[in-house]
Amino acid sequence: MRKKVILVLVLLTAAGLFFYFGGAQWLSLAGVKAELARIQAWRDAHPLAFAAGFFVCYVAITALSLPGAAVMTLAAGALFGLIEGAVLVSFASSLGALLAFWVARYLLRDWVEQRFAHRLQAINEGLNRDGVFYLFALRLVPVIPFFLINLLLGLTRMRAWTFYWVSQLGMLPGTVVYVNAGMQLTQIKQPGDILSWPLLASFALLAVFPWLARGLLRRFERRRLYARWQRPKRFDRNLIVIGAGAAGLVTSYIAAAVKAKVTLIESHKMGGDCLNYGCVPSKALIASAKLAHQMRHAEHFGLASTNPASSFKRVMARVHAVIAAIAPHDSVERYTALGVDVRRGHARLVDPWTVEITDQHGTTEKLTARSIVLATGARPFVPPLPGLDRIDYLTSDTLWERLKDRDCAPARLIVLGGGPIGCELAQAFARLGSQVTLVEMAPRLMLREDEEVSDFVRHALHADGVEVLIDHRALRVERDGDDKRLVVATGGSERRIAFDELLVAVGRQARLEGYGLEELGIPVQRTIQTNEYLETLYPNIYAAGDVAGPYQFTHTAAHQAWYAAVNALFGRVKRFKVDYSVIPWVTFVDPEIARVGLNEQEAKEKGIAFEVTRYDLDDLDRAITEGHAEGWIKVLTTPGKDRILGVTIVAAHAGELLAEFVLAMKHGLGLNKILATIHPYPTWAEANKYLAGEWRRAHAPQSLLAFLERYHRWMRG
Repeated sequence: MRKKVILVLVLLTAAGLFFYFGGAQWLSLAGVKAELARIQAWRDAHPLAFAAGFFVCYVAITALSLPGAAVMTLAAGALFGLIEGAVLVSFASSLGALLAFWVARYLLRDWVEQRFAHRLQAINEGLNRDGVFYLFALRLVPVIPFFLINLLLGLTRMRAWTFYWVSQLGMLPGTVVYVNAGMQLTQIKQPGDILSWPLLASFALLAVFPWLARGLLRRFERRRLYARWQRPKRFDRNLIVIGAGAAGLVTSYIAAAVKAKVTLIESHKMGGDCLNYGCVPSKALIASAKLAHQMRHAEHFGLASTNPASSFKRVMARVHAVIAAIAPHDSVERYTALGVDVRRGHARLVDPWTVEITDQHGTTEKLTARSIVLATGARPFVPPLPGLDRIDYLTSDTLWERLKDRDCAPARLIVLGGGPIGCELAQAFARLGSQVTLVEMAPRLMLREDEEVSDFVRHALHADGVEVLIDHRALRVERDGDDKRLVVATGGSERRIAFDELLVAVGRQARLEGYGLEELGIPVQRTIQTNEYLETLYPNIYAAGDVAGPYQFTHTAAHQAWYAAVNALFGRVKRFKVDYSVIPWVTFVDPEIARVGLNEQEAKEKGIAFEVTRYDLDDLDRAITEGHAEGWIKVLTTPGKDRILGVTIVAAHAGELLAEFVLAMKHGLGLNKILATIHPYPTWAEANKYLAGEWRRAHAPQSLLAFLERYHRWMRG
């Protein structure tokens, strides 16, 4: 800090001396013309020293962002001629600009990033992608004050070397024009005489040239990309969507709503993973498990506790009944009525516009479309664990059918994986009577959450009877007749855990095989590789949902679907970059874990300054009345400001409480707005207002409060 203060004082002193000794008058056009003969005499007497002095002065003027650079450029033409003057000015101006860039970066960038981190993130991403084009275009238009460009770009993450060489090239045409004009300096009355409207228009066209060139290059690359394919003269459809999960359903719905001709292809069940294997059945199971838990602990509510004697088969029957009740929302009939052409069968890309559909009878049909959206979803990842193939292991996809006819929950269940899915199902099965062991190789559960959240979940699972084994790595599965054991390693030793059922819940992987991606050369890693518009290698083929990443949530799949549909149908007119700035998620353990934006661990990893405000729910009246007064709300804000950077909620209804913060972050509302909003009493939502009140108290104006205290003392007499 001390060095920055000294640098500021030096810069202010230099600028002050410049104006005090009449530098502004010396570097005016009239001043240079009046002294031109004397200056030319200095040049003739000491040519090298004069050129070096001119160079140093030009660098200093530019670095300090002082007035006079334009006049010095004119003077360079009169004093050194076109070639020597242009070379001197070109390098001096670029070096001075770089120094101004560095000074702005050193003095202000950290402060600006702390204060405007959210806005700068998008700017820096744009500069990383198109910064060279932006800067080059700006440098080609002399009307734009160059000193502003120097200072503003110093506040970004643009590399100094990139700034320098682009500035060197971009300013050269304007430098040559000014230096050439300066060769007739005595005939120029004011600098504005040089830049006629035709010349300005020429510079503007020159500035547009890089963008035109990039557009032509993109067009050339696209023609080369599609060269080996025969493009149809007419298309059967405007859009074909492959996969009827959340992303595919929403994409096709939007397309039909805007009257496009759209075909939706699904090879298995409408509704995808969420309806049939994920969100819906798991939450139905969790609801039954929660009620069983409440019955066992009814004494907390003044009632007689009882051990629920129920059939696990009936619990699973309810799960399937819930699926059946929701299924019409995603049915063929509903989407057909909405105007979507729904086809049952397996889809494979034949070329960038053609999809081959193979139905259950082996009959094939080909349809063409101007655009295609891949929404093929994901499936459980099964690790290459030795011996796993010798048992009928469960996954979050298979357990609903495999266990639906069981009278009792599995007696001894091992859950492999301590992420959200593993934790949710481990707690639910424990509450329904299983002896559950959760095995996680990482040092804690739910690694993406803060450590205190991981500890809270671990204790919650332990309270429900789950044996949680962290830092335990699964080595192999052993089987001897009906006896099955999982061998795990921890602390250099091995342990064998007997089980009746093993549930693999170590994550999900995108469905990538069998859709023709390899034949078309579409790049894939863990997901299909897309750009910010959700375009794949081929600009008319898009990907959305779990198969595209980076999040595997139903609501983000639906979010991406809007961008995929709109870009696919209207991309020639306007394209939209997918926005991941405010993504919420909830883990449905009891109590729930909900989050949006940054948590402490992520903010520290990214070097983002923050303040923490916390409200504990043991102070919330509604939580006390319902017997769920455990948990907290934790909000990260910009230091000294009420702008929300992220929220973590641990509470019985965390998912519902989170929505208000998601809305606030999306629309730039701070905690003061939440505090000023009336929340009905007694509700869980009041916790959000009380959290905002905690922030307000921590930032109360102490000097004003001290004055008011004196005022009230005076009023009392």
